[in-house]
Amino acid sequence: MMASGKVFRPAVLALAALASAVAAPVSGVRCALAQERVLPRSQQELQLSFAPLVKQTAPAVVNIFAKKIVRQRVVNPMMEDPFFRRFFGENFNFGVPRERVENALGSGVIVDASGVVVTNNHVIGEADEITVVLSDRREFSAKVLTKDERTDLAVLRIEVRQGGAPEALPFLRFADSDELQVGDVVLAIGNPFGVGQTVTSGIVSALARTTVGITDYSFFIQTDAAINPGNSGGALVGVDGRLAGINTAIYSRSGGSNGIGFAIPSNMVRTVVAAAMGGKAVVRPWVGLGGQPVTNEIAQSLGLARPQGVLVNEIYPGGPAERAGIKAGDVVTAVDGREVNDPASLRYRLGTRPVGADARLDVLRRGQPLALAVKLVAPPEAPPRQLTRVAGENPLAGATIANLSPALAEELQLDAMRRGVIVIAIERGGVAARLGIQPGDVVVQIGDQPVPDVAALVRLVRDARPQWRLAIQRGDRLLQFNIRG
Repeated sequence: MMASGKVFRPAVLALAALASAVAAPVSGVRCALAQERVLPRSQQELQLSFAPLVKQTAPAVVNIFAKKIVRQRVVNPMMEDPFFRRFFGENFNFGVPRERVENALGSGVIVDASGVVVTNNHVIGEADEITVVLSDRREFSAKVLTKDERTDLAVLRIEVRQGGAPEALPFLRFADSDELQVGDVVLAIGNPFGVGQTVTSGIVSALARTTVGITDYSFFIQTDAAINPGNSGGALVGVDGRLAGINTAIYSRSGGSNGIGFAIPSNMVRTVVAAAMGGKAVVRPWVGLGGQPVTNEIAQSLGLARPQGVLVNEIYPGGPAERAGIKAGDVVTAVDGREVNDPASLRYRLGTRPVGADARLDVLRRGQPLALAVKLVAPPEAPPRQLTRVAGENPLAGATIANLSPALAEELQLDAMRRGVIVIAIERGGVAARLGIQPGDVVVQIGDQPVPDVAALVRLVRDARPQWRLAIQRGDRLLQFNIRG
């Protein structure tokens, strides 16, 4: 995760190469940077400037303005009086419809000369209008190509024409974020607090941060380059002039930069952008295994020299992991040679690989190393979801239910290992709504009978009963309902 045994390059290391190649293309600069990392050797090297790098990269970073029109009804104060509500009825509304405008500000990065822009999903939200402002202050309306809440990324397109022909825009090429090392110098470019394009510098202070809790695919680059509100969606750039990550969050008690900022690695950004440019939805590989981090206690019980890897505690029947020979009790230590130490890092490593490819999983089984090839597939729609509205005289009347499959779980942003019957929607005023049943609840048991699928649930609620007992899984909680008929 962190490089060791090498001398890390500080802020001005490769600027000697950049100073002699200000107008050189990115690829030429990258070749110059392929040398061994060394420390500055003189005061003159410490005084070198980032200006050539900024001049090369800043034109590809844009400002994004998102506008959402919120329609609300202002209720007449008289309707707070019980007399008026009783006289006119609960559903009568004196309210006057009004509109207000919510504005959001952020940054973005042009990643293709045709006008493809990547930013954070939380920057644009559910905006009705999105405006992209280039570094030369030209403004263009943007079209959303894709939004991916699970990675907090959104891909936009703008069309810039000059003399009737499409204009090629400056853009940043993707770096290989797996090549970053702790101590590497990076620049953060964005529009903090709306003051205009700003550049800050720092180093990569940590890699593979998976416990931040910002997105489902947490695997962040941590940097001490100043990142503030408005920087979201902006570029984290290496000294090779390539996009290392998309700035997305900060750790702060005050709302300002405390020197702990997080960026989504470019290798994850690349997969989302590729899907968007291909006109496809983002589909992440699925292998059908669940696991937990190997703690010190678990490592001792397994006879491991140190805590490492992900302990497999669940295998999806018939899934790719089972077909590859992975078993419960195995410890997955790496994916394609890249170390994994918790389920989030395993999910990230698999999520940046294409569907249809094979991944090599390094596994420890009873202390013995194995290398197993796993086919990466799209989450299957098996069993079929079988959407059904529950009717009759029972506690679930008015609920729409479905069979959970890996595909539906991915769609609903749930754990793809979950199985059973899930509540998709609740009819207002129905029995289920009055009892507090919620969308996302998984019906585990009715009476003393398990509920494996929709057909079983429909059969179990077919006949009215004087008393009902339900077991509902809601997140990490198991709820028990005892209802008289």
